[in-house]
Amino acid sequence: MDALGQAELVHKGLASPQELLDAARERIRDLDPMLHCIVEPVDRPAEGEPGRPFGGVPFLVKDLAVEIAGTRFTEGSRWLRTNVSTQDQELSLRHRRAGLVVIGKTNTSEFGLSPHCEPTLHGPTRNPWNLGRSTSGSSGGSAAAVAAGMVPMAHGNDLGGSLRYPAAWCGVFGLKPTRGRVPLGPEYGDVASGFAVEHALTRSVRDSAALLDATAGASLGDPYAAPPQNRSFLAESETPPGTLRIAATVAPNGGQQVHPDYVRVFEETVDLLSDLGHEVREAHPEPLGRAGHRAIRAVYGGAAAWIEEYWTRRMGGGPQPEDIEPYTAAVFDRSRAITAGQYLAGLEELQRFSRRTAGFFEDFDLWLTPTVGWPPLPLGTLNGTEEEPLRGEREAGRFLMFDGEYANITGNPAMSVPLGADAEGLPVGMHFLGSFGGEALLFRLAGQLERARPWAGRRPAALP
Repeated sequence: MDALGQAELVHKGLASPQELLDAARERIRDLDPMLHCIVEPVDRPAEGEPGRPFGGVPFLVKDLAVEIAGTRFTEGSRWLRTNVSTQDQELSLRHRRAGLVVIGKTNTSEFGLSPHCEPTLHGPTRNPWNLGRSTSGSSGGSAAAVAAGMVPMAHGNDLGGSLRYPAAWCGVFGLKPTRGRVPLGPEYGDVASGFAVEHALTRSVRDSAALLDATAGASLGDPYAAPPQNRSFLAESETPPGTLRIAATVAPNGGQQVHPDYVRVFEETVDLLSDLGHEVREAHPEPLGRAGHRAIRAVYGGAAAWIEEYWTRRMGGGPQPEDIEPYTAAVFDRSRAITAGQYLAGLEELQRFSRRTAGFFEDFDLWLTPTVGWPPLPLGTLNGTEEEPLRGEREAGRFLMFDGEYANITGNPAMSVPLGADAEGLPVGMHFLGSFGGEALLFRLAGQLERARPWAGRRPAALP
């Protein structure tokens, strides 16, 4: 069952919160030694108070950015291996108020800097569909746990695709909300000038919608606020979207080769959308261009410099060489050359790009591409080494080719929808970018696609 289905059992007295908790923990005991999704257990009482949308439902939280008082908080780094949170993030409190029972924290790449889930501190998370393949990342632990049925949904976050990429490779639904929709406080006002957002990986569209209903809304003093909802996202997910104008692209800007199975699923998706009455034609927003890519390097470099500065202050000193991975060390070293002026100039350039992209959505409601362009890579491919610390960046180009970072640059919402499979039976996700504040339309379309081509019944053949 999905999370709302489990909560309904509790509400009707057909199951107790303790029974849900016991079932989730049994599944974790059976599967986590194989998959290695969970890096820290969290001991919370099973509660199921009436009136809460997810009363008594087991939940997992990614071990990055969102803190839970009294639990170890490592962000996948040996540097933070003894760090324990002393406060709850606002999002943690909202999870609790929604009735969710957090039972563990999930694996992530070190500081979420890489699109994989293989930190040296905790070891790799394995893709439930093929145990020798990557989950992508950095929310890979959460995506794999949901795909494996350990829990019906799990928290994740997204600074450049970290919700949507693992959703695509693990065959679950991943929505990145609009900038400012979900608060990052009290610890952070924003992360990388609003590029980072919080939400979840889910098995069903309605769970994602209902969870966003429960967690959305600015906190006091937040630097951004998303446009207000007209009504609940759950209601939107159950509402037909009408006829949409959808731009569609399967040719990457960089000219990379897209896997033939991914082209096939893209074409099947275009046919499905047309059959559902939508107007689909080939078009795409203006590319970032040379200035935009230079700006991206400055902004993401500035974000990496902030990570090092933040944790140096919080930990009372910088990392020793053995405390961080070769890739992280190389990124930190490179980021120190980014000046404040370069960072702000980069933001300004990307804001100009965002305005041009907003103009694109005057003519189209959504933009469709594959989420990624290639099947899951073998474990270890995306890790840096002492000899070649930046190897993972080069290898990531083999599948990151469809400008997922546009959603983070512009603040627009986006989603990865599991709409097919490759010849090996591995999931293939399709990506939809919406306009700023446009989650309602994404949920409407996602609900329609889920009803037309259900995915919840598919289970990884690699699991017992």
